[in-house]
Amino acid sequence: IWPGDKDIPAGWRAEGTRGAKADCLAHIDEVWTDMRPLSLRRKMAADAEAAS
Repeated sequence: IWPGDKDIPAGWRAEGTRGAKADCLAHIDEVWTDMRPLSLRRKMAADAEAAS
């Protein structure tokens, strides 16, 4: 997430989504690829569920 009134840092590119922070975070949740190994994601999910 980057403020719309700021210059984009070198090496970054505009993705095109603009709006409220919650809307931008929802978009990120839809398109983000989680690069962590599946075994790690499953372990973290199980740990989070056990803690709640």
